[in-house]
Amino acid sequence: MGARTPVFDDVTAASRRIAGIVRPLTVIDADAELAPSGGISLALEFLQHSGSFKARGAVNLVAALLESDRLPRAGLVSATEGNAAIGFAWAAKRFGVPATAFLSRSAAPATARRLRELGAEVRVTGATRAEAQHAARRFQEDTGAIEAYVYDEVLTSAGAGTILLELAALRPDLDTVVCAVGAGGMFSGIAAVAEKLSIRVVGVEPEGSQALHAALAADTVRDVEIDSVAADSLGAHRVSPAALAWAKTADACSVVVRDDAIIDARLQVWRHHRLAIEHGSATALAALLAGAYRPRPGERIGIVLCGANTDPTDLIR
Repeated sequence: MGARTPVFDDVTAASRRIAGIVRPLTVIDADAELAPSGGISLALEFLQHSGSFKARGAVNLVAALLESDRLPRAGLVSATEGNAAIGFAWAAKRFGVPATAFLSRSAAPATARRLRELGAEVRVTGATRAEAQHAARRFQEDTGAIEAYVYDEVLTSAGAGTILLELAALRPDLDTVVCAVGAGGMFSGIAAVAEKLSIRVVGVEPEGSQALHAALAADTVRDVEIDSVAADSLGAHRVSPAALAWAKTADACSVVVRDDAIIDARLQVWRHHRLAIEHGSATALAALLAGAYRPRPGERIGIVLCGANTDPTDLIR
């Protein structure tokens, strides 16, 4: 489980499972101030249930488990403190499945509140995320609950890959898709579709959280230090082996951007579109605004704005 690399057929299967449950993708053309030469579309995946793309993979996982009668009575357990935990909690509620979330005492109170609103049982334990993860593993061993975040990365990645299926249907002339990279689940799913449809995929990371970029340089998965304004959603210490494999085999490109470029991109989206997105979402757009990725003349680009679980008060000045 979790060792296989997602392929196109996994994504099409996910598309069938999540149809009618997740929100269809909304796509708009970027304002002229963001894209002076045109040709840039914004995929508003942050409008998804749970506020991020994570709902797609979570629904695919739970639906697949129910289909195969593999979901235990104890349901799901998670020990991630960001969008993934919220996505799993939302999917569990949608299917009437128990969900238990372990958080460290350093987790944002808003995360715990949102998880409780979604019906998850929240257990705050340990001073660090590692201690919360240890408690979650003990719970999984004692109850048989499925550790949602690591149980089957193919199912969660394939769910995220459906973003590009929908984007390509809405923009059939698409040349390139740009997405932010954390642990690499969304990148892997999107890359599986991109290869099939002959679309280039650009993975973007903050300079202070570049697990994929470092893995490509070392030709192996390796741990990296995390220090970025986007660490709450992109702060993975290591990228998945599947993401590294796709980055090496697909028509893929990995770039990094500075935190100041991410902050500026987030502000520009607010100024020109009145869309409040999180820093992780803005990371993808920052690659173009800061010149980390330079499009070819006439290149048609789709940028995935993947999440909006953010405090928007700093945008209103």
